[in-house]
Amino acid sequence: MIDRLTLGPLLYNWSPEKARDFYFGVADEMDVDRVYLGEVVCSKRQPFHETYWPEVVERLERAGKQVVFSTLALVTTEREIKGLRELCADSEDRLVEINDLTLLSRWTGKPFLVGPYVNIYNESALAVFEDMGAVGATLPFELPQKTLVSLASSAQCALEVQVFGRLPLAISARCYHARAFRLQKDSCRFVCDQHPDGMVVDTLDEQQFLTVNGTQTQSMTCVNLIRETAALKALGIRQLRLSPQNVDMIEVARVFRAVQRGTLAGDEAFAHLEGLMPQFQFSNGYFHGVEGRRLFEAS
Repeated sequence: MIDRLTLGPLLYNWSPEKARDFYFGVADEMDVDRVYLGEVVCSKRQPFHETYWPEVVERLERAGKQVVFSTLALVTTEREIKGLRELCADSEDRLVEINDLTLLSRWTGKPFLVGPYVNIYNESALAVFEDMGAVGATLPFELPQKTLVSLASSAQCALEVQVFGRLPLAISARCYHARAFRLQKDSCRFVCDQHPDGMVVDTLDEQQFLTVNGTQTQSMTCVNLIRETAALKALGIRQLRLSPQNVDMIEVARVFRAVQRGTLAGDEAFAHLEGLMPQFQFSNGYFHGVEGRRLFEAS
């Protein structure tokens, strides 16, 4: 299998114009093989973005990029179930990434991808989805290297790991972003659009701890596994996912691709990314089996 670089779904509530222009830039300038498109966090955002999807899909595919439709990580209403089924019916020959098992209860037998919000922690769980027709799986964010070894050694489908971006840690039916502004979820005024990288939450000791993104709780740190790229490849994981942040993602993809191809050393690439986005703290703890927020320095 060849090395592939992918761009995960946009998790933040950017304006439709900003998101559309971002994907136009992805199509024209970003060196990635696959782009995940769709609303994962909050179905209330979806109508604002569906209007530009056809144009974006056409432009991405014309540029030679594979488009995958990502689905909600938490399905709570019949309306959302209906919308997911319509999406799958209209997906034609494009793959769908399933992030909530609700959709699998009436799956039509078409090939699909398993998203990182589905709990795959051992070989047996992975085999269940492969038997159902999964042709790929993006593994949960918190898996350590030793678990990745076990899964990669038994996998029949292609495995993918997120190597860049804030990590989604939990999702809720409640919207804590709205609550922070003393609003109800049904009348949230879409205040999450004020934070294009999510809203950082402090502890009572005024230490930055987590990030709130609508109904989603994310890490405060930004995972960066660019120095672990060779180790992932050695495990048999050849698909690396970048999660969009409000930074120069075209440059981020260029750096990861250079490391993937062996034309740039991991330490040099890491330092370059630190200079590119000084507002972020990087982490890699989960991969090394320690606290996820930590930046583990191998001795």
